[in-house]
Amino acid sequence: MKKLLLLAGIAALTACSQKTEEPKENTVASVENTAAATPAATADSATTAPGDYDVKMADGTMGMTTINADGSYVDTDAKGKQVKGKFAHKDGKDCFDPDGDETETCWTVSAPGADGSFTAKAPDGTTVTVSPKKS
Repeated sequence: MKKLLLLAGIAALTACSQKTEEPKENTVASVENTAAATPAATADSATTAPGDYDVKMADGTMGMTTINADGSYVDTDAKGKQVKGKFAHKDGKDCFDPDGDETETCWTVSAPGADGSFTAKAPDGTTVTVSPKKS
């Protein structure tokens, strides 16, 4: 369950570090990616950027997710246990496919707030809060 939550958090974080193109006339302006990897205004139209993210589970425990430029990811839970696998952005969702026999899970992410944090929701309803890791 915690693994699923961590994955959700990671997905949400990655959505925050997305960039969109400038809008055409008479369209809603999008938020451009900043040097700090701030996400786009809508999660479903952006590409997830590599980076490190803090993930807060519903019970308050913290984890971390690292998305690498090669499409791999590493989730680390509060006890230091790691899960590695492949990351992809599919159909507007952030998808995590752990190495081994576990199945891929795709998370729906919200638009990020002013601080870059967002929520991610798993198909089972599990929701986590994801924030870009501060240096």
